[in-house]
Amino acid sequence: MSNDSISHSLDPCKDYSSNHRLHLVGYSLIFVAGLMLNAMALWVFLRYLHLKSVVSIYMFNLAVSDLLFTLSLPLRLYYYSSQHWPFGNFLCQVSGSLFQINMYGSCLFLMCISLDRYVAIVHPLRWRHLRRPKVARLLCLVVWVLILVGSVPAAGVHRSSSCIKGNQTIALCFESFSDGLWQKGIFPLVILAEILGFLLPLTSVTYCSIRIFQKLCQASETQSLRQQKTIRLLVVNLVIFIICFVPYNTTLAAYGMIKAHVIQAEPPVRDSVRQALIVTVLLASMNCFLDPLIYYFSTEGFRNTFKKLRRGQAWDSDTGMAKTQVTQTKCYRARSSLEAKRYPVQNFILPNKDLPLAPIKIFLNGPIEDSEI
Repeated sequence: MSNDSISHSLDPCKDYSSNHRLHLVGYSLIFVAGLMLNAMALWVFLRYLHLKSVVSIYMFNLAVSDLLFTLSLPLRLYYYSSQHWPFGNFLCQVSGSLFQINMYGSCLFLMCISLDRYVAIVHPLRWRHLRRPKVARLLCLVVWVLILVGSVPAAGVHRSSSCIKGNQTIALCFESFSDGLWQKGIFPLVILAEILGFLLPLTSVTYCSIRIFQKLCQASETQSLRQQKTIRLLVVNLVIFIICFVPYNTTLAAYGMIKAHVIQAEPPVRDSVRQALIVTVLLASMNCFLDPLIYYFSTEGFRNTFKKLRRGQAWDSDTGMAKTQVTQTKCYRARSSLEAKRYPVQNFILPNKDLPLAPIKIFLNGPIEDSEI
């Protein structure tokens, strides 16, 4: 078949220019903010916090998921600026799959964080064995296997397509899915992803948050610092779900039922739902730079580390403290040794051996530790 006959068999291109301009601006901001914040978060987690606590393990994997999607955004930005996809079918599938991996992976990792807080506060003794780093790493591995397996059929439907614009053949990506493809391939995947990747995490996060709030309210009328940090963590989790994931997944389910002819809708209604989906997909992508709010406002070790780095203090990677603190500690020890030589031990009045000695504590000026919250 000749190229002329192939071009005549293709449909003319629809005008997506307004949607492309919206996505170009939105994804540009998401790329800049997401790349800086998640790269910095991973650096802090690996270099200074060393993934010692369960919460930090979940947050590290959440940051990896966000960074993977952020690194794929330059391909989308080129497509939305040129309105042509020159990178071939494989990269179109990979780019589309990374969006699904990020969104549903973020939902599941946020669910793991909420479940960990639920176990720590509501059932601290009964299920304490579940709050071990080994168990957290195993759960993260299960989440990655689920989202990677789920991305394989998602990649199958994210194939590039072609249309005719003037006398040229234009390659498209991320759009122009036919009704037949929605009925046979996309809609069953949407239903499965909505149940496992969205409704299950949303239900778990909501239930855990309610139970934790009840437990903290019953514990005491005045909130401790640890309770305040827990409340901040849960509130940020819920805000991310409400802003990013609820609008997109609700609109996606409605649009999928329309395209699969599960429900009947007039063309204006269908176009309105599609336009809402285009806007909410940007909201879903915003989780890439909203997730670091969890690390900063809810994790004491991360926040203290970031403050120290922002002040320009040098760090000692072995001790996890500012080098000024290490120097002060060494000077203190040197002075103590000098004083010991100047005043021998026999010149001191020793306490009675029968009396217990009070433990001596030296409080350093803000050592950075990886706390549970």
